[in-house]
Amino acid sequence: MKHTRLALALALSLSSACSILPQADPSDVYRLPTRQAAHSSSVATADWSLRLNKPLASEMLNSPRIAVVPQGDLISSYKGARWSDPAPTLLRNRMLDAFQRDGRVQQLSADDSNLQADYELVGELQSFQSEYGAQGLNVVIRLDARLIQGRTQRVLASQRFEVHQPLSDKQVPAVVEGFGQASDQLMAQLVDWTVRQAERVQAKNQ
Repeated sequence: MKHTRLALALALSLSSACSILPQADPSDVYRLPTRQAAHSSSVATADWSLRLNKPLASEMLNSPRIAVVPQGDLISSYKGARWSDPAPTLLRNRMLDAFQRDGRVQQLSADDSNLQADYELVGELQSFQSEYGAQGLNVVIRLDARLIQGRTQRVLASQRFEVHQPLSDKQVPAVVEGFGQASDQLMAQLVDWTVRQAERVQAKNQ
């Protein structure tokens, strides 16, 4: 009987302790939206392969948090909202989707598959956030991209891409939509640049 009372008291104690633990705030999980349309299937296709790597990023950006810079050098995140994946993974997946929609490069792979390719697209994600400034609220994406030769890992070309997408609505769904618009702009520039640089190298080697 004594052991029964002790077990009951312990169970009540554990139940009470569990009830006072802080509850995690529920979060709305957002995918990175896109409005890019697929190109015509009649476009000329490249005879080389391309591997897309997740860009490197700071600890703050390498997370599912939706980053915001409210002022100066202070970086924070939107409460109760997060991305479906860390920002570098979101951007890598968007690259893969953008190249597939474009259609000019069909021999594509991602770094998760660890397949060899003629060329690799790598880089550093410097900014992936909304920022408050003198001109209001903007989504800012800044990517330092490099095209490298897969076999030798030699850098063939490098380029900084920077996109600013103004926002008129400060609510999180509108901010997410702004990230999508900014990403569409970035992808259009990045795909064209990558194809041009790779074709230039191909022509030089012929």
